[in-house]
Amino acid sequence: MVQVTFVKHDGEECTVDIPEGVSAMEGALRHRIPGIDGDCGGACACGTCHVYVDPDWLGRLQPASELENDMLRLVLEPTDQSRLACQIKVSPELSGLVLRTPKSQY
Repeated sequence: MVQVTFVKHDGEECTVDIPEGVSAMEGALRHRIPGIDGDCGGACACGTCHVYVDPDWLGRLQPASELENDMLRLVLEPTDQSRLACQIKVSPELSGLVLRTPKSQY
């Protein structure tokens, strides 16, 4: 299991265990994390799993694909830390990952 902490826009934190190889979005849905809807089921087609990756973790993730970057251009309040949780597959190296959910997703 990989520990991932989701932080709401108001600072409330929820740390969950996600099985290795599962996306951060799937883990968030399993644990009913507010602000993560995953309407497209993880197909990188809706942006409802938009998160901000904590700066300490950004460089540890695989780079965003062209498809993900295209989708991120459509989300509200994008930043350089924006990613889609459906495109982040958790691994032991990511244990402790911190993802923040945008205020616009509540």
